[in-house]
Amino acid sequence: MSDKELIQIAHKARAMSYSPYSGFSVGAALLCKSGKVYMGCNIENSAYSPSNCAERTAFFTAVCAGEREFEKIAVVGAKHGESAEAPCAPCGVCRQVMLEFCDPEIFSVVLQNGNDTRSYLLKELIPASFTSDNLK
Repeated sequence: MSDKELIQIAHKARAMSYSPYSGFSVGAALLCKSGKVYMGCNIENSAYSPSNCAERTAFFTAVCAGEREFEKIAVVGAKHGESAEAPCAPCGVCRQVMLEFCDPEIFSVVLQNGNDTRSYLLKELIPASFTSDNLK
């Protein structure tokens, strides 16, 4: 699947966002090695800390369905009513979740960049990370 196709699916997921407090809607599309794509949107809560990001929603849904191998994720986001054309990078918590399941040398994060896309390896987004290797 191309990066642009994955971005289009992320836009569809963004339309499902529940974000009445921040006014910032995010969508994600996670491509698994099986070829399946799982969508996620941000889901907010008035208490804030129970909120969940789009990327984690996609990962948790995929893991719940038995997926454990992932290729890439596309993420788009912007304020309500605005076009999601500027890059919207995952937060630190979402990057940490990605590290739990993905090889940072291979897994990529695809972001909208105007009418184009930009892809980053996970290792570029987390140069000094904490992984299960630290627990050994």
